[in-house]
Amino acid sequence: MRRATIRTAVAHPERVAAALRPDNTQEMDTRVEDGAVVTTIERETTGGLRSTADDYVVNLDVAVRTAQLAERHTDTTHE
Repeated sequence: MRRATIRTAVAHPERVAAALRPDNTQEMDTRVEDGAVVTTIERETTGGLRSTADDYVVNLDVAVRTAQLAERHTDTTHE
């Protein structure tokens, strides 16, 4: 079994983790630890681990951008 843990410090870790969880496969666990999003991926092969990690990083980027846009929208609607 191959394993990778990706730890990402973000402004709104709970929001980002919640956005990522629906895309998790059975081999993935996403959680919030110490203000960071932490995802552990386990796959049988190195190629499978690499592929899943690559997909995760793309999803992470979208989740972070979405959380940032939501925060900007929330800030501007209450002024």
